Amino acid sequence: MTTSGIKASSARDSTVKACGLTVFETAIGPCGLAWSGEAIVATALPEGDAAGTRQRLMRRVPEAVETSPPPAIAAARDRIIALLEGGRDDLGDVPLDMAAVPEFNRKVYAIARAIPPGETRTYGEIARRVGGLEQSRAVGMALGQNPFPIVVPCHRVLGANGKAGGFSADGGVETKLRMLSIERAQTGSEPSLFAALPLAVAPKRRR
Repeated sequence: MTTSGIKASSARDSTVKACGLTVFETAIGPCGLAWSGEAIVATALPEGDAAGTRQRLMRRVPEAVETSPPPAIAAARDRIIALLEGGRDDLGDVPLDMAAVPEFNRKVYAIARAIPPGETRTYGEIARRVGGLEQSRAVGMALGQNPFPIVVPCHRVLGANGKAGGFSADGGVETKLRMLSIERAQTGSEPSLFAALPLAVAPKRRR
C-alpha cells in the first residue's frame, strides 16, 4: 500500500471485487461504502433514504454483500461521520482501491485529496497541474466519475469565479453546498464561500 492511501495494483488488476458494503447515518443523511480487504472500493452520498443509498452503491459494486465492516473499514466510516459533523480530518490516509480507475482520474483524485476541509480549488487549478487549462473539461468529467465521494472530496472543487459547478449526488448542488457549509469553506479573501455563490443555501439541520 502506498503512503498516499491508494492500494497498489498490478496492470492485470483491471476490475475490483468488493467483499462487503455498509450504509450508515451521517449529518447529511445515510451514506454508504463498499470495501475489499482493508481498502475502500466505493462510497455513496445520501440518496433520500438508506434504501436509495444502498441501491446506488449496489449499482457500482453489484457483487458486494451488506455486512458489518472490519475494524479498519469501521474506523474509516467513523472518520467520515466525524468529518460530516464539522471535523477537520482530511481522510488523506484512508486506503482506496483504484484498480479500476483510469490513470488520468487517479492524478485528479490525488490532487483533490490534498485539498483540506474548509478550502476549495477550481477545475482550472487542477487542470493546470495535470497538463494545462485545456484539461478543465476532462477534470470535470473525472470528478463526475468519482467512485469515492467524501474521501476524494470532489465537493471542494468549484467552477471559475466561485460558481458551484455540478454535483451528481441526490440533491445536486444543494448537497455540495451543505457539505461545504459544514466545513465552513472559504475562498480567497471572502469571509464565506456562500456569499459569492448564486445558488447558496443554508445547511439543513439533522433531524
